[in-house]
Amino acid sequence: MLNSISLFGMKIHAVDMPSAVETVLSWCRDTKKTACRYVVTPNVDHAVMFQTRGDLRQAYADAALVLADGAPVVWASRLLRRALPERVAGSDLVPALFERTAAVQQPLRVFLLGAAPGVGQRAAAKISQRWSNLEVVGVYSPPLGFENDPAENKKILSLIAEAEPQLLLVGLGAPKQELWVQRHANELQAKVVLCVGATIDFLAGEKARSPLWMRRLGLEWLHRLSSEPTRLAKRYFRDAWIFPQLVWREWRGARA
Repeated sequence: MLNSISLFGMKIHAVDMPSAVETVLSWCRDTKKTACRYVVTPNVDHAVMFQTRGDLRQAYADAALVLADGAPVVWASRLLRRALPERVAGSDLVPALFERTAAVQQPLRVFLLGAAPGVGQRAAAKISQRWSNLEVVGVYSPPLGFENDPAENKKILSLIAEAEPQLLLVGLGAPKQELWVQRHANELQAKVVLCVGATIDFLAGEKARSPLWMRRLGLEWLHRLSSEPTRLAKRYFRDAWIFPQLVWREWRGARA
């Protein structure tokens, strides 16, 4: 049983990166017939949306593993004396899983779902070049609005079932990816699903991650904002206004 804390109404598992890697890989290699397990990685934006979206709260409740992606979420946990061990970002978890798989030389079958057309194929090529014992068994970029198209959803589920991946990476953006995975969890023919946002773009080299020093200082959000100001500015300003209020509410509640 994994330890967890309660923060902003979310249950977040108190695990570090090595533990997360070993947990996910053990699920991928589980030979028993089990339902698909899925992993979500909350950041500040997720915490803000979580307060008003019942569908997202249900998706989190059904997740097998909830990992703190955002550095401010980890800082808040420490301020509130419910300390999480470290940030476990999806974009770091995936390469760590691949590195571990290569080190132990146990094959892993992976399917990439999401990103723009052609990006998944480039990511697959770079994965094959960089990591041994990884087999990308499928790539698909769903069209805009696919989540509301029963025929398209059936097609995606069939593609995944035919490929028989152990690990499914879903990069559709939040909260679409979490809601879609939760809705179809009983139909997804994969051992584990990771909801990992822009990770497929990072693997393909389509988008550049922030320098390591910025990640260590919790400033990756600043790098992303400067890279995509038009898309992200409104969201980040909203979160910067609401998130401190959530921390204050938690702090007052703990002292009451």
